[in-house]
Amino acid sequence: MNMDTLIELLQSVSNGEIDVDKAAHRLKHLAYEDIDFAHIDHHRSLRKGFPEVIFGEGKTAEQIQGILERMIVHENTVLVTRVDPEKAEAICQTQPDAVYHPDARIILCEKQPTEITGKGTILIVSAGTSDIPIAREAMLTAKAMGNRVQTVFDIGVAGIHRLMGHRELITDATVLIVVAGMEGALPSVVAGMTASPVIAVPTSIGYGVSLGGLTALFGMLSSCSSNVAVVNIDNGFGAGYMASAINHT
Repeated sequence: MNMDTLIELLQSVSNGEIDVDKAAHRLKHLAYEDIDFAHIDHHRSLRKGFPEVIFGEGKTAEQIQGILERMIVHENTVLVTRVDPEKAEAICQTQPDAVYHPDARIILCEKQPTEITGKGTILIVSAGTSDIPIAREAMLTAKAMGNRVQTVFDIGVAGIHRLMGHRELITDATVLIVVAGMEGALPSVVAGMTASPVIAVPTSIGYGVSLGGLTALFGMLSSCSSNVAVVNIDNGFGAGYMASAINHT
């Protein structure tokens, strides 16, 4: 339940459109709801402006569905991350508003299209085509949170001239998310072209001394561009969430 929904409910009680018992029933689980295998935080939209996000990895399809069906009663948008195709198929069969995005491994459930509430534009850039799944996770997260999002894929430092063709997009963006594996150099280059905050996302793409993304992570943490902040390896969701928080400030 977000602030707009709460105000609407209270106004309906004040106007006599909903009786007190019905309103009390709707507010019964406002703080959290215990369903044995999960304590669902229904209050999160009021505190943070976006509902609890369901982390799908390690949960069964039945557990995800049990959480989702209780959340969607109170929320317009519910996001489920890190969901494999088999679980997603089972969940989407029982939830008509659910759409699975296999490249990002995200289920997005929207009762109505999300309103754009962010102040500017979030630009998401990937160094290589192999980094796109993480970039897409960031994109879907940011869009679900009410942001205007643009993307540019496969413009890494191995062909730096490709980056220069998108200079206007880079300088106009309010927040940027830059996703890169291998040596993780792209965020530093992009950050040097703009005054806006750049959220760097190291990916596990690479081999040998890439060390599953650690080399990219260390490179990004060591960036000489002062407007770079870094999230965890392959954490497209975290980057999208943080970019949205900045874009709503």
